[in-house]
This record gives sequence, structure tokens and C-alpha cells, in this order.
Amino acid sequence: MKMSEKQREFWRNANCRWNIKDGATRSGKTYLDYYLIAKRIRNIHHEGLIVLIGNTRASLSRNILVPMREIWGRENIGEIASDGSLTLFGEKCFAFGADKTNQKYKLQGTGIEYCYGDEITTWNQEMFEMLKSRLDKPHSIFDGTCNPDRPDHWLLEFMKSGADVYRQSYTIYDNPYLTREFISNLECEYKGSVYYDRFILGKWTLAQGLVYPMFSRTEHVFDTPPSSGQYFISIDYGTLNPTSMGLWCVDTGRAWRVKEFYYDGRKTGKQFTDEEYYQQLEKLAEGYPVEYVVVDPSAASFITLIKRKGIFSVLKAKNSVTDGIRYTAGLINAGKIMIQRNCRDILREFGSYCWDEKACGDSVIKDNDHAMDDMRYFCTTVFKRFFD
Repeated sequence: MKMSEKQREFWRNANCRWNIKDGATRSGKTYLDYYLIAKRIRNIHHEGLIVLIGNTRASLSRNILVPMREIWGRENIGEIASDGSLTLFGEKCFAFGADKTNQKYKLQGTGIEYCYGDEITTWNQEMFEMLKSRLDKPHSIFDGTCNPDRPDHWLLEFMKSGADVYRQSYTIYDNPYLTREFISNLECEYKGSVYYDRFILGKWTLAQGLVYPMFSRTEHVFDTPPSSGQYFISIDYGTLNPTSMGLWCVDTGRAWRVKEFYYDGRKTGKQFTDEEYYQQLEKLAEGYPVEYVVVDPSAASFITLIKRKGIFSVLKAKNSVTDGIRYTAGLINAGKIMIQRNCRDILREFGSYCWDEKACGDSVIKDNDHAMDDMRYFCTTVFKRFFD
């Protein structure tokens, strides 16, 4: 294994009770751990359990176990069983998710000799607090990684608390094996957003101001739509809240929002039925060969109606807000999202869609966000799946 200078430093010095790498994406933090985990397990004293924790078991498997299996082989890296157990290098281990409060009960009564933690900033804090009391063996040790979050995040406070922590922070420039072209592409995708500070520079930064400050009416607004392409409709469905629909054309690697429908029943004093919204969907699609309609997954009755009509193929939208915002921001920065000048409602929302600076964690203010949501559904469910 070839190591960067930062990785060699961690390999030599990470001998505290808590050993945590934080910082930029693709900076080499996690790659080192495919070998570090092997080293720790092969040197255990059999005093307690071996535990691996991720945001979910699925993300832990995807981020850690699958790459380790490619390096060490299936004979050394087992699959996670239904009870959370797996075998690593001949040793029985346990894998847990940490995204919900009730996950902490899975650690109660355990004594842990070695724990590895993936994406620690995404964990429920109570899981982390429970883990502290479970690392109770003479040789107990924790290794983990995370990307930066808010400056008041509980993990950053812990790392600064004076506990027995070896902390190492990374920028993207600490990985000498990335090409200049790749780094430039990431810089461009995150430019102007909170994610530039976090995922390029490795800073713990507050999400504040506009969510998409990189959006420009000069660079991202057009008058004449493409003459051809692949067409899709994205829908954020509301009964009391507004409903927003966008017709998108994907052509030459760009997505063009060519038409929209927006209706606020509160303002008009009249709520539409599912059938009335479906009529608006047909009007929006008229004359265009729409391949898929992407719908807010919570709109169960409306999805059922669309399927029953049998005209449109339906996809339930992926609805991870912060991941979706990050991906959408990257597309906007790369000039891959274009808005027709007559789409006034989404243009209006671009100017008022803001981070909630008073919230715990990254949250947006839930006003003026309906066209923003339908755009995010399109980006993460259609563009990412078929065109990225």
C-alpha cells in the first residue's frame, strides 16, 4: 500500500483511546482504514467485542466492507448477517447503524475492545454517548472518520474536550494521488456553497444564507429551449402546501427546465383534488414525450392515481434533503441546470431558499421550497441515475 505523508503520520501516531480523522472528501481518510482495521483486528487481545458502526449497516457495507473485500478477499471479509454479525480475518464482529436513538440499546451490556466508526458526524449523539461507556477494556480503542459539519457539532466539541483523542484533519490537497483535473472538477462543483469549505478545505462551517448562492440569472437562465431531448416531469405535491411541477428536457449533458406549474391553494382559497392536479400534469406534458414522472414519495394517493391512468411511468423521488442539495448544487455549479425565463416560481424561490441558522444540524427554512424540492427530486432521481 502506498501512503501519503498524512496517512503515514496517522499510522504511526494513532495510539490513543480515540483516533479520529476529519476533513475533506476524497482526501485519503477512509482508504487508510481498509488496512488499519486489518491491523487492529489481527492484534486484538480477545478482551471484548469487535464492533463496526456506520450511519446505517448498508452505508457501512458500501463504504467499508465492499472495498475491504476487494483488497482482502471474501475469505477474510464476510457479509453482515441478519443479526448484525460478520467475520473479519477469522474473528467474529458486529455491525450496527447509528442513525436513530434506539440503536444505542444494541450496545447496552457490551464490553468493546475495538470499534471502528464510519461517517461519525451523521450518527445519533446518544449512540456515541453509549459507546463511550462500552469501550471499557484495558486495550479498548476506537478508530473513525468523518466529514466536517457545523462548528457547534457535538463531535467537534468532544474532540476539543481534552479526552484521550488523536485527531488528524485533512484538506483535499493532502491526497497526492488525485489528479489536478479531478480536484478542479470538485472545486468547481462545490464553489460558492458551504460544501466547498467542508469538503474541499475540511472546515467545520455553518450552513447559512442562500442554499444555492451560485445560481445566476445571467449564467443559468435561458430564453430558447432545446429543440429535442429526453423529457421528464418532477413534482413536489402538496394538499395544504403548494404543488410544484417542472418539465425538464435533458440534452447534451444539461437539464433545461422548459415549463412549470405552481399552485398555492392557501393563496387562492381553493384546494385542488388529485384528479385536478392530474389534469394539470397532462397539460404540462402535452406535446412532449415524457419518459418518467418523478413524484414526492409521500404523495401516495397521487402516485396511485397516475399509475391507474396508465399514461405516465412513475418514479418515487429520492428524498434525502442534505445529500440532494449537495448534489444539486454541484450540477448548478457545473452549468448543468438551466431555467427557462418564464419559469417564474422556481426563479423566485432561488432568491429566498435559505438555510435555517437556528436549527440543530443542516436544515432549510421550510418556506419557498416547493419548486426547489421538485428540482432536487429531478436531479437526484433522474439526472444522477440516467445522465451522470
